[in-house]
Amino acid sequence: MSENLLPPAFAEFERFAPIWCLATESERWERRMNSSMEELSEFYTAFFPRLEEAIVYCDKFPLDDLPDEVLHLLQLVYSLSMVAMAVEIFFQPRPVDSADAEIERIGEPWP
Repeated sequence: MSENLLPPAFAEFERFAPIWCLATESERWERRMNSSMEELSEFYTAFFPRLEEAIVYCDKFPLDDLPDEVLHLLQLVYSLSMVAMAVEIFFQPRPVDSADAEIERIGEPWP
């Protein structure tokens, strides 16, 4: 069995970690585009109620020296912001009336 990716206080979200702990915005966008609404809604419904708590937890650590498990939690926060638009506004993974919307970065903010 693999090692836990998230802090113990957020262990209930371990099942989402392999899917949504993604390092780049492009990866998060691609995951959203290739997920079903059921998958997006399941992640959103589970994690959103603890979003503020997760942010407060991450804020306890210096941004340039995050432990891996905290970095993964922050990546879940980032993924939730990507998923929220699909769940709250578009009701589908792809943006409405946006042709073939893509995100292509030549550099990524870190973390």
